[in-house]
Amino acid sequence: MKLNTLKPGSRKKPKRLGRGHSAGQGKTCGRGQKGQHSRSGGFHKVGFEGGQMPIQRRLPKVGFTSRMADENAELRLHELALAGVEIVDMDALKVAGLVPMQTKRVKVIDSGKLEQAVQIKGLAVTPGARKAIEAAGGSIED
Repeated sequence: MKLNTLKPGSRKKPKRLGRGHSAGQGKTCGRGQKGQHSRSGGFHKVGFEGGQMPIQRRLPKVGFTSRMADENAELRLHELALAGVEIVDMDALKVAGLVPMQTKRVKVIDSGKLEQAVQIKGLAVTPGARKAIEAAGGSIED
């Protein structure tokens, strides 16, 4: 659409409020007789329901933040080699910076590839990760 191709009637003219009874929007200008909306400046905030408890406050809150998330950590198979030690335990992972210092439990998950044999001590291991570690020649102590 271009400005030079516009035809008469393609641009709607705005309502001319308060221009007399015959114009269709005279006197009260389409606002009705009385009430908040008929006044100038008569507005309310979004979600206001006339004093009734608004729907966003009537409905229950959803979702939560897990307090356990800071204490638990996951470790992928290929990250075991980044620890740089033969026996991988919680202290070695914290020193290497692979898990946060406040971590209390670590679980090794089956993601990535394990190239070298490692000995895991005191960490939880998924069944798939256990197979991969033992296939690479490593061992797991509980």
